[in-house]
Order: sequence, then C-alpha cells, then structure tokens
Amino acid sequence: MTHAARTSPEGRPAPAALESVHQALRVLEVVNRCSGGVNLTRIARETKLPQLVLARAVEQLIRANLVTPVGPDAYVAGHALLLSDTQGGEGRGHLHETLAWVRDAVGAAVYVARYTDGEVSITQYADGPAAPVVEEWVDFRVAAHASAVGKALLTQLDHDDRRDHLSRHPLTPFTRHTLTSARVLFRQLDARPPNAPLLDLQEYALGTVCAAVPITAGRNPECVALSIPVPDPGRLKQAARILQSEAAAVLLALIVAGSTRRTARRPEDTILSTSA
Repeated sequence: MTHAARTSPEGRPAPAALESVHQALRVLEVVNRCSGGVNLTRIARETKLPQLVLARAVEQLIRANLVTPVGPDAYVAGHALLLSDTQGGEGRGHLHETLAWVRDAVGAAVYVARYTDGEVSITQYADGPAAPVVEEWVDFRVAAHASAVGKALLTQLDHDDRRDHLSRHPLTPFTRHTLTSARVLFRQLDARPPNAPLLDLQEYALGTVCAAVPITAGRNPECVALSIPVPDPGRLKQAARILQSEAAAVLLALIVAGSTRRTARRPEDTILSTSA
C-alpha cells in the first residue's frame, strides 16, 4: 500500500484524473497504521496534504467503506479494509462489491482487464440479469484492435509493444466496423484526449457497444470496461461518463486488495471461455 501510494507504474505516469487515488492511499496508510483511531490533524501532518485535498480523500475513503468515522474528528479502518485482510490479502469481497456497485451505476456489465505476458485477459467482471456479459464469440486475446478493453490496454503500451502485439494478432475484420489499419488504430489511440474512454462501436460484435477506461494498479496495464448489448449511442455516452467517474474507485479497490492476479476460470463463465 505504501509503495502504491508513493509511486506510479514504471514508465507510465499516473493519469491526472486518478491522482486522487494516490492521495487517498496516503491517508489510508496513516489510518490503517493507527488501529485505535486517528484525527485529521495527525493525518494532515503525516500526509502533508492540503486541507481541501485531505477532505476529498477522506470522503472518498468513507464512501468506499475503507475508512469509518468514529467521532467528529476520528477515523478507523473501514469494513472493506478489514474484509480484505480476512480474505488472505486478495480482497475479493471488497473488489466484487465495488464492481457490483459500478455495474448498477452504469446499468451494464463491467469488467477489469489486464495486459500480462503480452496478452489481453479479463481478470474480474460483474454482471446480472439486467446487465448481461458480452458473448465472447472470438477470444479477446486476438481482438484487442476491435474491443474497447483491448484498445484501453494497447493505448498504455509504447509503439514497439503495440507492433509486437499486432505481429502476433493480425487486425482481423470481425464486423464491417472493425479497424484493419494499424496506422489508423495507432492514430486513434494517440489522439484520444487524456482520460477519455476508449470505445467499441460494434467493432467486435454487431449489436454490442463497449467503453473502457485505462487504470493501472501494478506494472501491467489494466482497464475497467462496460458492455451494452444494444447499439444505443446515447446510453453508451451516459454509461461511459459514469464509468469514467468511478474508475478511481475501482483502481483504489484493486490497489488495496492487491487483486491483480487472474481469476481462475470456471466452466460456466462464458465470458472467460474461448468459443472461436
């Protein structure tokens, strides 16, 4: 937690919009160290955060249930942090709760993906009856150029690593909307405004649109994404805006939980299986 609070992934500076996560971690480090409770004066002294920044960080931690107020000016570790400790440090309970909350907020299935060992992998997801997962009719590992998840991971790679990925996974056209030019794809990735979501407008599958926001909790690029099984631009725009605003909460949950390892596949997990 201390390392995550003070550093960003090697070679990739932390996005400005997610700087609040690092500030919140600095606060959480102090609260977690003081098991009997700690007041704002001591937190401010140890973190050296300005008053308004400290107030926002504390508010974010309380909302995430990582810090609990026990008086007008005293705070202790929250239920979610204790839950992480009781689950062997993986914190799956808190992370799953966070993803479920984001799923309900955006009204769509949400995913966490990671680029590891040169491949795209879905590490966590949250779905439901009203928020079905996208049908993985083509393995996501070969569809990075066509999926919002893949684009959000590729945009965090340098030019050579992108080229290496595409040399192993050619730009196959899955629909009439799929980009098949590396030059156009790279231009699209590099022209993206900072912190803007990456989109898949029926490029992976007809009838499905997706959005993804880059986040990183370790050395490997990660992202949080959503999928909507209807080509509704208005709904996608609104959901992507909410996803962007809640990306920091997902990143915070990942860092605190240390849950960047791949989840074991289950036979019933269609989203994690290769069907083509």
